Amino acid sequence: MQRGIIKSMTFLALLSACGTSFAQKEKPKNVSWYDDKTLHFGFCIGFNVMDFNITPSQQYLQSDSLYPEVALLNPGINIQIVTDFRPAEHFDIRFLPGVAFGQRNVRFYKNRVLENEQQRLESSFLEFPLLLKYKGERLNNVRPYIIGGINYRYDLAGKKEYDDEKPVYLRIRRSDLYYEIGPGLDFYLPYFKLSVELKMSTGMRDVLVHEPAPGYPQYARAIERMKSQIWVLSFHFE
Repeated sequence: MQRGIIKSMTFLALLSACGTSFAQKEKPKNVSWYDDKTLHFGFCIGFNVMDFNITPSQQYLQSDSLYPEVALLNPGINIQIVTDFRPAEHFDIRFLPGVAFGQRNVRFYKNRVLENEQQRLESSFLEFPLLLKYKGERLNNVRPYIIGGINYRYDLAGKKEYDDEKPVYLRIRRSDLYYEIGPGLDFYLPYFKLSVELKMSTGMRDVLVHEPAPGYPQYARAIERMKSQIWVLSFHFE
């Protein structure tokens, strides 16, 4: 609950910043030749927080089996290459292939008591987002926008088999398709454009491999469905 409130406040704060940019007085504009080109490139560095939306098994509601939840969230990093195609004045089509690293920790409780150590699930994604960017009117050297689209991610850290040397009794599927949406601001600087963007990325499939770990079937059986969710704060240099 607290995590959801923080996410909502961050999202609203960035939207408020977009609105504030319209209240500025007119000032000299920096040249933006890259915005006039049909095709331009750049790079992106971002920070992510990976999460799971977990639906506990119905068995938990009927017995004293384990209850799963995501523990404290950990920051990760994203690195991407920006390819921007401008078909119209206010629209861009953006392809941003790259990599993302992060982790998620799942804890299990039995009768409100923490059971065993947390399950640390690390991810090293290859990601291929294809996004549509709608840009508002530019005022001075700031321009707000909204972006949305899909992102195919493939997890190189996903395992085909359980590792007997590590006490991790959950496995996640390697591939997933996400839908993404979020606001951003373009800042026109003298020699380049800096964009600050906050995106919510939600997976569409159940990523849990429901085959239980040998000797520890209770962990996978405690989860009915587990979908991935990632929040990304990005800084684009174009």
